[in-house]
Amino acid sequence: MTAIELRPVTPADSEFCFQLHKAAMGDYITAIWGWDEQRQRGFQDRSFNPDRWQIITADGADIGMIDVERRPTEIYLSRIEILPGHQGHGTGTRLISALIDEARRKGQDLVLDVLTGNTGARALYQRLGMTEVARHGPGNIKITMRSARPCREDPHAT
Repeated sequence: MTAIELRPVTPADSEFCFQLHKAAMGDYITAIWGWDEQRQRGFQDRSFNPDRWQIITADGADIGMIDVERRPTEIYLSRIEILPGHQGHGTGTRLISALIDEARRKGQDLVLDVLTGNTGARALYQRLGMTEVARHGPGNIKITMRSARPCREDPHAT
């Protein structure tokens, strides 16, 4: 099995993260808004967050990034991007499953947003037990999905 690890992002990773975003999300962004290189670089510069972002490695090679925000009542997967050549090999499943497990241990949900056109990601999230809870954005282009917390038995039930 491929060794998947996370490492902190550094300022030197900024260009990798931009090229990753372009490779992993470019087609979806182009279909909705059109790809504007300058605008996307601006987005990258504003969103680059060394305090939260982590680089995903497979057998020591950088293959993606993940941005997780641990909120008081939920875990929010703000972003996960994996190079297309490494998609479909279980990396996303392993990482998201670990976040769902963490959320359950804390009595929380894992929450994320996905573009409606990203059917592969939506199918993965659904396979992992996440359900659609809302649509938002212009033309409802984003779907909010949430993992279900395990049911707790009511100690007062008879």
